[in-house]
Amino acid sequence: MPMRPMLYQWSMTTIESGRETAKQRQVRERLEELIASLSPGEPLPVERDLAREFGVARMTLRRAVDALVLESRLIRRQGSGTFVAAPKVTQRLSATSFSADMRSRGLRPGSHNLFARQYPVGVMLSSLLEIPAHSNVLHVRRLRLADDVPMALEDLHVPCEVAPGLTGADLEGTSFYELLEERWGNPIVAGTQTVEPWLITAEEAAALETEAGSPAFLFERTSRVADGRVAEYVRSIYRGDRYRIVVDIFPR
Repeated sequence: MPMRPMLYQWSMTTIESGRETAKQRQVRERLEELIASLSPGEPLPVERDLAREFGVARMTLRRAVDALVLESRLIRRQGSGTFVAAPKVTQRLSATSFSADMRSRGLRPGSHNLFARQYPVGVMLSSLLEIPAHSNVLHVRRLRLADDVPMALEDLHVPCEVAPGLTGADLEGTSFYELLEERWGNPIVAGTQTVEPWLITAEEAAALETEAGSPAFLFERTSRVADGRVAEYVRSIYRGDRYRIVVDIFPR
């Protein structure tokens, strides 16, 4: 009897320390083999059946599945099950358009306008765009796609004087940066961008085809053309399960 508390304490310490037992490693390897045989978006068999097939307790299986969910190899959907995650798109922070970035990774870029409007800008946005208050701005909300899968929800604000005559219809399925250079001869030459963690709202989740509360990246960027004018202020929500950021660093 005195040994029971000691055994309980040892087992809890092993779990909390994050050490992986031989059985857990074996389950993980079996799961990785299974994931490799499935396509992104395909469901895993239910945990009860998998545990029986692997010959392990459901708790052991669930720990292995939890670890792969944390690594974004698997995705859990409330009430639906566990699915194979699509590989993440890696982006280096640079002044490239979404379309060019996706094409460089062998993905087909796309976009769909959710709405577009032209209006006189307020004080806060005029400060970001470095234009007088009440100047006209085109605001387009776009769903950005990679191989037809929603990747980001983007709010683009463009001063009308930078791209006279630009409409939301012009941006349907088109890169703003490419259009700006081809039609107005104003290539983007520099920009400032911030990145923050974000939790997807219910409205954003509906557009991005993911779950409310899912982790995401919030990008905010202002970009300039060659004559120094600010050409855009853009606010983008990128799905955390599809996106990864890489930053090159160098010694001083």
